[in-house]
Amino acid sequence: MADEQQAGGSAEPAPHKAADGPSPEAGNKARGEERDGRERGEEGKGDGGGESADSEAAEKENERERAAGRFKEHTRDPLAGEESEDGPTDLAAASRARRSTRMLFDTGRDLNSFDRSFIQSAHIGDIHLRMDARQSTAGMRSGPVPDEELRRLRRAHVAPEGYPRLRTALRARRLLVLGAAPGTGRTSTALSLLDEVTESAGEGTESGAGPRVLRVDPGGGNGSDGGVRGLADSLEERRGTGYLLELALTTPGAQPPDAMDLDRLAAALAERASFAVIVVPVGSTANPLLAGRYGMLCPPVPTQELLTTRLRERLEDAAAAAGPGSPDDGAEVEELLSRAEELADRKEVRDAVGLTDLRPAEAELLASLLAGHLLEDVSYEELLAGCRSLAAEQAHEWFAGVDRALAAPPPATDGNTARRPGTAALFHPVAFRIALAVLGGASHSAVAAAAHLLTWELSVQSDPDTTPARPLFCDDPESDRALSRAELTDGRVEVAGAEVAAQLIWYRGAALPSAVLAEIWDRHFPVRAPVVRWLRLLADDPRPQVWMRAAVAAGELCVRDFDHGYAELIRPLAEASTQRRKIFAATTIDQAAGHASHHKAVRKLVDDWSRYGTKSLRWTAAMALGYGNAAATTDDALDALARIGVRDDGDQLAVASFNVVRLLALPDSARVLRRMAEWTHHKREEYQDLGLVTTVRLAVTDVDEVLHDEPGPTPGDRGDWPLPLALAAARPELVRPMADLMWTALNTARSQEVAMDALEALLRSAVRKDGTPWTQPGLAALLPALMTEGHDHRRLDWLLRRMMNDPDNPLPDAQARSLWWLAVGQRDRTGERDQEESHD
Repeated sequence: MADEQQAGGSAEPAPHKAADGPSPEAGNKARGEERDGRERGEEGKGDGGGESADSEAAEKENERERAAGRFKEHTRDPLAGEESEDGPTDLAAASRARRSTRMLFDTGRDLNSFDRSFIQSAHIGDIHLRMDARQSTAGMRSGPVPDEELRRLRRAHVAPEGYPRLRTALRARRLLVLGAAPGTGRTSTALSLLDEVTESAGEGTESGAGPRVLRVDPGGGNGSDGGVRGLADSLEERRGTGYLLELALTTPGAQPPDAMDLDRLAAALAERASFAVIVVPVGSTANPLLAGRYGMLCPPVPTQELLTTRLRERLEDAAAAAGPGSPDDGAEVEELLSRAEELADRKEVRDAVGLTDLRPAEAELLASLLAGHLLEDVSYEELLAGCRSLAAEQAHEWFAGVDRALAAPPPATDGNTARRPGTAALFHPVAFRIALAVLGGASHSAVAAAAHLLTWELSVQSDPDTTPARPLFCDDPESDRALSRAELTDGRVEVAGAEVAAQLIWYRGAALPSAVLAEIWDRHFPVRAPVVRWLRLLADDPRPQVWMRAAVAAGELCVRDFDHGYAELIRPLAEASTQRRKIFAATTIDQAAGHASHHKAVRKLVDDWSRYGTKSLRWTAAMALGYGNAAATTDDALDALARIGVRDDGDQLAVASFNVVRLLALPDSARVLRRMAEWTHHKREEYQDLGLVTTVRLAVTDVDEVLHDEPGPTPGDRGDWPLPLALAAARPELVRPMADLMWTALNTARSQEVAMDALEALLRSAVRKDGTPWTQPGLAALLPALMTEGHDHRRLDWLLRRMMNDPDNPLPDAQARSLWWLAVGQRDRTGERDQEESHD
């Protein structure tokens, strides 16, 4: 198309290869002969053979249309049948969700490397490290807090943000209801507050008159009767005493004290110039307390300050234990402290810890490990193992004995079995933690909905004779986040192909998702049945952010017990009737294959499916092969995909070709292109079809639909580009083999129509709708290699004119000229003009 020409007529299309040609390579020789034959046929229409020629031409046209229809069907997305006939599918969204989720599960992290017995019995110097010492204080008996403990608290306590405000409120009201998640240092903060206010209030009183701070037995956890009321009735006569009362409020049926009980206690405290702090966990049950006049939230202690304080304490204790101090003791401690902080900031150590924020017990353990390593009492391997124990121990604390009260036989009332109360309320926090481990990074609403679904499954599993009752207006998102160490971030999710703003939710710690899954799968076998049912339900969720994340998490669970995972998840979903469930199974298999311990088993499984499996299993195997982990080499993956694609007259050619294209996003794409060329030149037509369909499929696939998260040169920064143009721009060595494949598809009759449509889509991607450049660098690399001869130029001229004359989406003249010169190149500009002038 020259600058002087405009879209005023139709150009001759590229010649067609005979519909019954045995192989694509015959098209080069046949194209001139076919055009001559067509011209001779035109001359013969006037004689007696005109009717026969018309009939033969009509039959050929019908066959061409049927072949083109088959090729169009083969190049559809694997999910198109479940969504719409020709509309876009959510494969790109699913691919992005998978890459995001795999970051949460580091497959290089051996989930079996942590031996929990190590940290239970480890000794560091004179410090006995035992994380299991963290017990719930709900059942703690009454008694005084020793002065020695208060002195150590004054030395080591790190005040949270807003601590002066808490102290002022306690002094003014005499009573403080302090809310925080367990393990966040809330008890230490409460004791520190009581120590300060009672010390100032007790000045001038006779020493030794009695303890200043007392712990109070909550009376079995009821709170209302045994705790607050009992404390108001039994306050000591001694003035200036501080009382610490910890209410669990987590047992089924537990009720918080009401406002009148709190007012009565506050009045009794004022009469005796005493103080009390009631510690409660955040949650819907405690919300009325925290919203009242005595309630306040206790913020967590800053991690770095907490760790530095604990480190200094450990190092000073070690220096004191070493013997009498020297003038350089202080400098030595400071040097060790600096080295310990550098060690804690080492990437390997931070990855082993895997927690964004440390709680006091965790900071104490980490400080002991760091100090022990610097003092040569702990090896580096033991340091890393101890660091990995932090997330594992948090998960164990979350799930151990959650339903112990429900497991006991319910009491009988008047000869009837009493109904177990509150199963749904009891299981919701643990269900939320599991849902967050599986769907971390999804929208908060998606995680919350999945958590409620799992709450139902857990409740039914625990008490199958009772329909779970879940209150509709008692959810507390802030409590869910606090109790699960989660955070919200502003982000975007995809809805029907468009991105919209959403609040995303994550664990505050990369190690927590794996730790939670390991805990429930390894230590709580009865939980597996409801979790498996729940994952199957998530496999049917239409949102990629849900079903794809669940598939990746299911793969992590299968790594821990592949026999169980295969029987309960992989095989049933791989044989399902819906394509989304089969992709779910394929993703689960691939995630397991990412672990070295499961390479061999997964590859044997997928190879067997590709050879001997049912139609559904072969389809699932093809999707698993497209990830690049389910075969030992790229050639093995291509061999298996070819077996699937050519079997049963190409019944599964679409899914096989799509997954060949997915392999092109991996570094070994040159090998894939060579194999595609071999297929198109194969003597058997079914292999030719596999090569041609894969070529067209390549042209209509976007990068985001197939991009992996593997290292190596990838076109990942061009996510919305067509894959061949992104590859052409990123890897020039692939331009020639891609151009040869596309040329063959354009010059083969049965693939020509869909190939031309694909080429048109590539051309239209040069400029975005708003006029900004888009894929021009890729087109500038690919088009000259594709348009090398005169008939190629004529085909492009015809196609550009058709695009310019499109009544629904006409291509602007300037864009058409720009595309023309991208293809023919500056060096051909003079020759083209001379040729046009000679025609004139």
